[in-house]
Amino acid sequence: MTLDALRLEVPDIHDGETASLVGLNEQLAAARSQSTDNALQQVLSLLFHFNRSAMTLLERQRALQSFSEEYRHYAVTYQEHRAPSPLFLHLCAELAAGFKRLLLQILQGHQPSRPHLAWCLYMAEHFVAQTLMRHYQTYQEPPPGLWRDSHLLYWLGEHQNCLDEHVAAAFQPAPASTLRGLYQQTLLLAMSNPFHLADGECPRLFSALTPLAELARLIPWDAEEDNDSPIIDLSQPLPCLPYEQAVTSDPDCLRRLELGALLIAMDDPAPLQRAEERELLERVQQHWLGRQQRRHPRADFSADCNVVIGLPTIHAQLLEKRPSTCSAQMLDASPGGARLLCNADQGHQLPVGQLLLVLTSKGTPSLALVRWRHLNSNGLHVGVRYLKGLPRPVWLRRAPSSQTHPAVLQSTPEPGNGWHHGLWLPCGQFVEGENLWLQLANINNQAVLPLPAANLSTSTVVRHPLRLA
Repeated sequence: MTLDALRLEVPDIHDGETASLVGLNEQLAAARSQSTDNALQQVLSLLFHFNRSAMTLLERQRALQSFSEEYRHYAVTYQEHRAPSPLFLHLCAELAAGFKRLLLQILQGHQPSRPHLAWCLYMAEHFVAQTLMRHYQTYQEPPPGLWRDSHLLYWLGEHQNCLDEHVAAAFQPAPASTLRGLYQQTLLLAMSNPFHLADGECPRLFSALTPLAELARLIPWDAEEDNDSPIIDLSQPLPCLPYEQAVTSDPDCLRRLELGALLIAMDDPAPLQRAEERELLERVQQHWLGRQQRRHPRADFSADCNVVIGLPTIHAQLLEKRPSTCSAQMLDASPGGARLLCNADQGHQLPVGQLLLVLTSKGTPSLALVRWRHLNSNGLHVGVRYLKGLPRPVWLRRAPSSQTHPAVLQSTPEPGNGWHHGLWLPCGQFVEGENLWLQLANINNQAVLPLPAANLSTSTVVRHPLRLA
């Protein structure tokens, strides 16, 4: 592979465009006093102009350092569960373009110092990684050019002996401190089936991978080696090759991602690791080894349906109160689930883990859970897993005459053992062991029961197994 085979995507320099550092910091400071969207629009406009103007290496570096500080400031707004706005995602992409332009200027110079080159490679990779991560966080497929650039930056670092130079970069979510670690951190995130993650879990997983990512190793690919490790093709706009795809590229472009040391380290005690981070890592590591979540083959077809979203609305639907529903198109189905195409503006109602009731023109309503999301030009694609059983509306009380709380009882017959029941509740409403009074629709009697430990929970609902007479 040569630099002619893969080129970094950078915007063209416009003839006659000039940019001056005079007053830049004052303009950036003034933008902070406005609303976030207006401020981001102003910062983007300035950065867009700088990225397309002819500048000396030192001028461009100073400007990008100022814009990086603005990125740190605005990134605080999008920590944890708040999804990034399109403007913030655009800011990440423009910062990546700026540092790629700076990198080209450094490479065109005479014998750049390795620390300086390593820093610029790292910053370019960081903002490419952030742009990729923010696409996954908003359930969008990243543009192919992002992965081409990410692979090329790694390749440049490999050939310039810069992969393991430590770079101090105080960003959030925290990146690994070397180019090798940051690149592998992004690979692992992409290989973790990110469209199956719940809202807010994508940046949390990125942070959880920070101390582990450098333990993986990209090693030369060997056709004779019988190994199930992921194969990275540095010439392809993909994070890694699909497991069933035949390897046809130039071996010089191929690397095998060896995960052994990383998988061992995940079993070691990590006192600074939060419990939710550990659970998240344990959940996604199966995907690094090529194990797919889909258990049933699905058949393509097209049928209209309606979707009742959320436990309170499902409760009302089961009581025939006719609450509002959302129209959707069922694009494939299997005994285990289906893929639905919904309007893109329904994304806030359909987080991963949401409880649904799928209504079709034929057949009984099906209770389902949202397992993944993917947004593209056609709309919002939602993968659902069916929950077999008869859904029934129930009410819960903490005392026989206290306030009622809606819930859904999922009942499945067990041959020779009567019925198995699952009680669906909103997250955080009740606690394990609490004594509750349960009343079925159209039945006056109430049954008292201690709430058992949950056997399934998501970001929005939780299911408790019940044994009822």
